[in-house]
Amino acid sequence: MKIKIKRVSEKFADIELPKYQSDGSAGMDIRAAVEEPVKIPPGGIVLIPTNLAIALPHGYECQVRTRSGLALKYGIFALNSPGTIDSDYRGEIKIILANFGMEDFYVQRGDRIAQLVVTRYERVEWEETEDLPETERGAGGFGSTGV
Repeated sequence: MKIKIKRVSEKFADIELPKYQSDGSAGMDIRAAVEEPVKIPPGGIVLIPTNLAIALPHGYECQVRTRSGLALKYGIFALNSPGTIDSDYRGEIKIILANFGMEDFYVQRGDRIAQLVVTRYERVEWEETEDLPETERGAGGFGSTGV
């Protein structure tokens, strides 16, 4: 599948487009488009621009997810992961990063800051009812199936 992608500004033309890092990768790494390093202190939240906008086909979304290496090594998470880029959004993709680590973290120009996963979705219509079909699990949740 081909998806149209646009650079918002040519001043970040040197930064690679999102790409898969291996043949089996589901997510493409997306990079920071910042002129100067951006500090994220412990407990801090920042919005990082990517200088990219996309045109997804109707029926698709692009999910923004945390990079596992940033989470494990530095405590850096894409805060609303998975975030959703809707098919009708044409603005710049920006990534909300939060620092749950114990030290300052600096985002540098071109750093891989999150992953993008493009996926198909279904739209639904709610059918209100008085009763739902029974299942073995029933209303059990929040650990009811064990540890």
